[in-house]
Amino acid sequence: MAHNYWRSTDEWEGRLSALLRKANQLTEMLEIKHYSSRTNGARMKVIIMDDKTQIELEAAAFRRMLSHFQKRTDVQNIDLMNLSGFCRNCLSRWYLEAATEKGVEMDKDAAREHVYGMPYFEWKDQYQTEATEQQKADFKVNFAESD
Repeated sequence: MAHNYWRSTDEWEGRLSALLRKANQLTEMLEIKHYSSRTNGARMKVIIMDDKTQIELEAAAFRRMLSHFQKRTDVQNIDLMNLSGFCRNCLSRWYLEAATEKGVEMDKDAAREHVYGMPYFEWKDQYQTEATEQQKADFKVNFAESD
């Protein structure tokens, strides 16, 4: 009994080709993004996610950051600015800008309350301290206008 090797190879090629076409269709349909990162200079991880999942992850990270900043009232905005180039006020401004882009009516005070977890004037009264001379000097250096 002779085995027809080529026929079975053709069948597998056809099946594989059909699977690849289907995978491409699904990828296009879901707009799947491929993220890769190198670790230890050699390994590569590929993370596949659709836009909805990416937005959900980013939203969760943003909520976690807000919660962290609301708990860490000892960290002053000037410290955040000096270390990272943004602060709670920046976050509230970006939040307001995003709301405006989406047609959501919001004012500066509502955006700040969302970020601070309380009205801004209350946060300032309870937690904001006078900036030290060193903090002011660092801020001046970090945000000096380039000539």
